[in-house]
Amino acid sequence: MSKAGALDLASGLGGKINKAEVKSAVDEYEKYHGYYGGKEETRKSNYTDMVNKYYDLATSFYEYGWGESFHFAHRWSGESLRESIKRHEHFLALQLGLKAGMKVLDVGCGIGGPLREIARFSSTSVIGLNNNDYQITRGKELNRLAGVSGTCDFVKADFMKMPFDDNTFDAVYAIEATCHAPDPVGCYKEIYRVLKPGQCFAVYEWCITDHYDPNNATHKRIKDEIELGNGLPDIRSTHQCLQAVKDAGFEVVWDKDLAEDSPLPWYLPLDPSRFSLSSFRLTSVGRMVTRTMVKALEYIGLAPQGSERVSNFLEKAAEGLVEGGKKEIFTPMYFFLVRKPLTE
Repeated sequence: MSKAGALDLASGLGGKINKAEVKSAVDEYEKYHGYYGGKEETRKSNYTDMVNKYYDLATSFYEYGWGESFHFAHRWSGESLRESIKRHEHFLALQLGLKAGMKVLDVGCGIGGPLREIARFSSTSVIGLNNNDYQITRGKELNRLAGVSGTCDFVKADFMKMPFDDNTFDAVYAIEATCHAPDPVGCYKEIYRVLKPGQCFAVYEWCITDHYDPNNATHKRIKDEIELGNGLPDIRSTHQCLQAVKDAGFEVVWDKDLAEDSPLPWYLPLDPSRFSLSSFRLTSVGRMVTRTMVKALEYIGLAPQGSERVSNFLEKAAEGLVEGGKKEIFTPMYFFLVRKPLTE
């Protein structure tokens, strides 16, 4: 169902940003980040603007390369990337014990690939929470094409201030999304508030691991590259995330960095030493082709000015992710399942 062609990529570049203003939006976005001298506190205090600019600028690239589900996955030998992504989503549904009739919230849902898959897999109704107009518009169109508009929908809101009543949902999950929160405790407290007592929240978090050394210049550069290319105010450690969810009031059922025992490395699709026809656009060669194509489209006026720079900082992110994965200082799949107590 996803957009596939070069002209679709070009038409979506910049999202809801006026095409004439894309270049200035890129300027503003880059200035937020440490790679260009930006400060963490500035990113946190302006996280809504920063994250919205990021997804307006990057969503078409994501869909062009990844499809409808913008996330990594634990992967078995012999398993395709698409198969592993679906299994990664099914794993969440199984851990949450989803079944027909349950009302589920996807926090930071992107264009809704996971929520459509999980709704169909578990026969549940899923609401996707997203603060980006372009992604919601695109997601609703994909819901219509998939025939799931009756069970899947989107709500535009900030996940730090959700527009839902207390105790609304039977389950909540987040896939590589709450890493955008400026304050993890505040974000998890909102999730706690809208979840029914006795029910569970499951999440895949982007984290730095115990191997990360803040005094190591190479480690710091990798972290800066990942933050720049992925719209993050900061990358927290696994310990910080687990403590934050406890501070929000949850009881931990279990937690694990699923990257540790993945038979195939999670970063394999982006690794320049690897080539795949089935996920060609994600490979080093495929990304080079995309950057060249975007440069040409920008030159002839089919893509807005600034598009090539977006492609370049996404490439910088890919390099940082691969290097961070190989050095085992970063994981995109620190998983935890937590429960809201029956009585507070």
